[in-house]
This record gives sequence, structure tokens and C-alpha cells, in this order.
Amino acid sequence: MLDDIDRGLVQALHIDGRAPFSRIGAVLGVSTQTAARRYRRLCAEASLRVVGLADPRHAGRTQWLVRLTAGPHTAQDLAQALARRSDTSWVRLASGGTEILAVVQTPADASDGHTLLLHDIPRTAGITAVSAHCLLYTYLGGPTAWRGRAGALSEGQRRQLEPAGGESAGTRPLTDADHALLTALAHDGRASHADLASATGWSPATVARRLADLQSSGALFFDVDMNDTLLGATAQALLWMSVAPAHLDAVAHTLAGHDELAFVAATTGPTNLVAQALCPDPAALHDYLTRRLGALDAIRTLETAPVLRTVKAAGPLAGPAASLPRGASPGRRPAR
Repeated sequence: MLDDIDRGLVQALHIDGRAPFSRIGAVLGVSTQTAARRYRRLCAEASLRVVGLADPRHAGRTQWLVRLTAGPHTAQDLAQALARRSDTSWVRLASGGTEILAVVQTPADASDGHTLLLHDIPRTAGITAVSAHCLLYTYLGGPTAWRGRAGALSEGQRRQLEPAGGESAGTRPLTDADHALLTALAHDGRASHADLASATGWSPATVARRLADLQSSGALFFDVDMNDTLLGATAQALLWMSVAPAHLDAVAHTLAGHDELAFVAATTGPTNLVAQALCPDPAALHDYLTRRLGALDAIRTLETAPVLRTVKAAGPLAGPAASLPRGASPGRRPAR
């Protein structure tokens, strides 16, 4: 389990993933060396990694939540194959290991948006069910951290960590060089200006200016990949809910205020609201489902899919396994 300094460090990195350790240490009341040492320990022991992510709307992307059902061995292979793709995030094995859940990003203009959904997946043997749900609106998640990670700092401390604004929001659209910058940040949100300059062909000064602009416009935000069991979340589940359309917005806003939830979004499909619950144990999850969700009469149906394992979080996989060409089936060598 993490102490107050560790929790404060995690929250600080979510507010500004590139904040220098000198500033983080000053806010937490520890030395720069202590802040840096705690960061390195969390990277080694809690799988912590800071990732810089593009906001889908600014990047011209649409997000889909894909559900696949398969036999246990097929499901594990498919989850690994999906995790290696550059257009996926949050790949999870659920429901005892027979269900795969993944967020897939496609071009908003749909010119090549359904390759994975309609072509790649059916070529994989062993899948018994497929459904895809477009994420219409996110009420909680993305730039907004789960409250289990966000309660360590005071309002004054949070203000000290907020990055300075760049130029006006949306001063210019994302360019090819911006995409190169965002790709590098997705692998390491704390990469040096020199490394980012090498990835983009810009000077370090230009990198610094563009980073400030992207953050201030909301086109770039930071997330922290880590093992949330160290924060006490040993029971995780995806919750699929059906809510009367007239009450959907009100219910979603209510759920976004629940400490037990890390993600809430409106979707297409038979269910129109999805959430991710993080609880200390199964009994706490049961209490949340029966008492808090049960008190919301507008929720007409509820399906719970316990998460067995997170294969891929917000950022891309590291190392050689990170690359798999589109259309390659799990367990097969891609065609050349």
C-alpha cells in the first residue's frame, strides 16, 4: 500500500505529468531527491508510467468500446493481440477470462474506421460474440482522475501543480509533427525536450511551446498507468446499464460523483451507460451495487462484468511486443 507521499506524487503526475521533481517535492514538503526516488520506486514496484494522451475530439478520433466473448485460451491470445495494436487502450479480460473488453479509436470520418470491427475480428477463430459500442460522451475519466488517486492533495497544492497556460486554445489544428509528438508522449509522458525534439524534428524550444499550447487547449492530457490494487482497489468491474433517455444525463452526472467509479460514459447499443467500478473487495462492490446504484430508480437494467486482468492500460505496450500490423490474427505470423 502507498503512503501519503506516494499518493500525493501520483496525483501530482496526473495533474501535470511533466512537472519537475523540484516543484512536486516543494508541494509535497519533501526534497527533490526524495520525490525523484519515490517516483523511481513506484515505476519499479507499482508499474507506474506517465503517458501523454491526445484528446480524441482534437485528434479527429472516435472511441468504441468493444466486447468479445471467446473460450479462455482464445480470449487470452486475442487480448494480447489487441493490446499490441496502436489503436487500442484499456484491454481487459473479464467475466472469468472469457470476455475481452477494449477501447478502440477509429478516424472520426469513418474512412477506415471499421477495419477492426468488421474485418479483423471475424477472421479470428473461437470468438462466439462481438459487440461494439460507440462512446458518445464521457462524464468521468480521461483527464479526470479516479478519486482514489485524487484525494491526497489540497486545493492549494493542486493549484501549485497546474501547468501554466500556453497561447489561445485551438490556435492551429494538429499537424503531422504534432502526431509524432503525441506518439512519443504516449510512450513516455516525461520524455525530455531533447528526445521529443528528435521525434518531431523541432527544436527543444519549439517543443516546449507546443506542449504548453496543446495542454492549454485540452488537446493533450496526462494519465498515470499503475497497479491500482496498491491503492486498495482489489475488486474491479465494468457496469453496463440501461437508463431511460430522459434520465440518462442526470444519472450519468450522479454516477460521475461516486467515489467508487473511475469511468462513466454514454454509449450506443442495448445498454446506454457504462461505468468502471473500483472497490476494496467483492463485499464492497456488492454494497455499492445494491445500495448506491440500487437507489437510482432510473437504472432499468444492470449487467456486471468483473475484471480479471488489465492487459493494457492507457498507454501503448513497451518493447518489441508493441507492434502488430493491422489485420494480423493472434498466434500467427503476419503476412509480408
